[in-house]
Amino acid sequence: MKLSKFIWPVVGVVAVLFSIWLLIQELRGLSLDELMESFAAIPMHRWVLAGLATLVAYIGLAGYDRVALLHLGRKGISFTFIALCSFTTYALSHNIGASVFSGAVVRYRAYGSKGLTAREIGILVAFSSFTFALGVMLLFALVLITHPAITERFVGLLPVEASAAMGWLLLGLVALYVIFSWLGLRPLRIGTFELHYPRLPVVSRQLLMAPIEILAAAAIIYFALPAEGNPGYWVVLGVFLVSFSAALISHAPGGIGVLELVFITALPEMRQEDVLAALLIFRLFYLLIPFVLALFVILGFERSQFGRKDVAPTVPPAPTVPPR
Repeated sequence: MKLSKFIWPVVGVVAVLFSIWLLIQELRGLSLDELMESFAAIPMHRWVLAGLATLVAYIGLAGYDRVALLHLGRKGISFTFIALCSFTTYALSHNIGASVFSGAVVRYRAYGSKGLTAREIGILVAFSSFTFALGVMLLFALVLITHPAITERFVGLLPVEASAAMGWLLLGLVALYVIFSWLGLRPLRIGTFELHYPRLPVVSRQLLMAPIEILAAAAIIYFALPAEGNPGYWVVLGVFLVSFSAALISHAPGGIGVLELVFITALPEMRQEDVLAALLIFRLFYLLIPFVLALFVILGFERSQFGRKDVAPTVPPAPTVPPR
C-alpha cells in the first residue's frame, strides 16, 4: 500500500508531461486569436445542448452507483443521496486521477454513514467500474461494426488494431455476460468471500445506464464542434471512447494532454482550434464546474456530520434479583 501511494502519482505525472510534450508538437502553429474565434462561432443553442448532455451524463453516473447498490441488495438509500455521492465521487476522481482510489475514499465516507461495510463499499466501487467497462465494450463494438475504418485514425498514435470482426467479438462477450446472468450461475467462493453473479434485472440496468452516460459525455464534445468538417456523431463517439479510456489508464489528472492529443490527431479533417475549443468546453462542463460544486457538497456533508450529535441510548437499570 505504501508503494502504491507513490507509484500512481508518478505514473500520472509522467503521463501528463509526455502527453503535453506531444500536444505541444501538434499545436505549434496554433493561434490564440483563432481559438477565441472558434469559441465565438459556437451558437448559443449548441452551448445549451452541451449543458443538457452534461446533466444527462451525471444522471447516468448516478445510475452506476444505483445499480451497484441494487446488486448488493441495499434499497433503502434515497436516489438524492446516491446522486450527490456519485456526483462528488466522479467530479473529484475525474480531476484528480487514479479514479478507482480517489473515488473509493469519497464513497467510503458517504456510504459508510449509511451503514455499508468496507467490504460492500469495495464491491460497489469495483462493480461501478465494471459497469463503465461494460458500456465501453458495448459501444465500441457497435462503432467498430458500423464504422470499422475508424481505427485508421489512431495509426501511429495508439496500439489500436481492430476491425468489424473485433466488434462482433466484443458484442459476443457482452452477450455471454447476459446469458450467464440468465442462467443464474452459483456464487464464486474464495475462502470466506463470495462473489455473486449479477441477476438479469441488474445486468439490464447496467446495459442501460453505462451507454447513456458515455453517449451523453461524447455528445458534449459533438455539440461543441462546428458542422464544417464534422465527421458525425458515431466517429466522435469512437474517438471519445479511445481517448477517454486512454486518459483513465494513464491516471493523468483530468486526462490532461491525453484527451487533447488523441482527439486532435484522430480528427485531421477539422481545424485544430475548433477541436481544442470543443475539448475546453467539455472540460468546463464535465470536469471543472462539477469539481467546484463537488467541493461545496463535501463541505455541506461534513458540516451535517459534524453537527450531528450522537446521543447515547439510555440503558435501563439491571433488574434486582430477590434473594432466595
